Amino acid sequence: MNKARLLAVVLVGLGCGVTQAADIVEKQDVVYGRVEGAGLLADVAYPAGDGPFPAILSVHGGRWRAGHRKDASSIKVRDWAERGFLAMSIDYRLVGCTPAPACYQDMLCAIRYLNANARDLRVNPERIFLIGQSAGGHLVSLAATLGEGSFKRTGGWDNARANFRAAISVAAPYDLNTLDWGTIWSPPGEDLEKARRLASPFHHVSDSIKPLLVIHSDDDRSVPIKQAVDMAQALEKARARYRFVHYKDKGHMGITPDVIKESLAFIEECSTR
Repeated sequence: MNKARLLAVVLVGLGCGVTQAADIVEKQDVVYGRVEGAGLLADVAYPAGDGPFPAILSVHGGRWRAGHRKDASSIKVRDWAERGFLAMSIDYRLVGCTPAPACYQDMLCAIRYLNANARDLRVNPERIFLIGQSAGGHLVSLAATLGEGSFKRTGGWDNARANFRAAISVAAPYDLNTLDWGTIWSPPGEDLEKARRLASPFHHVSDSIKPLLVIHSDDDRSVPIKQAVDMAQALEKARARYRFVHYKDKGHMGITPDVIKESLAFIEECSTR
């Protein structure tokens, strides 16, 4: 890093939870929605320019019961802001707090937040992208295939659309009824097999879904590779827009340099078509 660049990244406090460099603004604990008075929190970073910027929304893993917006299953928002994005990494209600589908409803709320505040955030609403790992990959791929479906809107921004351009799914499950830890998805008072089928992206594939990047490795011990292979075959059969990046020895992948490289290429492809 040269001296000019080093000076440019010296942070100056702007108030609670907000810092700014000469080129990047970062905000911690942004409230993107409220449920029964409790705030849904995110970290956000973006270039200090006029925009409009593409946006990347990150959804962490952890089997819907663990994980958080700063762990290895999430993007580093500053890194993506330096690439020219408004980057947002969210927390959502974990199943130990509120059973599924609350986590999915929270992610949909975050998408609506970006759409509702696109002008103030200097976001291009036609270039909002989702990225999720493991359980987060399940959530973003469900958004790509099913959309809001019959799920009730919660958290706010009820009049905003939940639109986005494409989704990136890393090491994720796609059929909850054939996944050992799919039993964690247990909406109270519902027929669980039907609820898990509704929440399975595999069962909502069509030629009209959002473009989807599927990234998986053969030696993933958390989510069997069959989940991704079956999903890719369904996408191919439906003639949906997708790419399948199939590794042999990457394990249960987080947001690694390989994932970032493939994600940026996919975003560029989706942005030019």
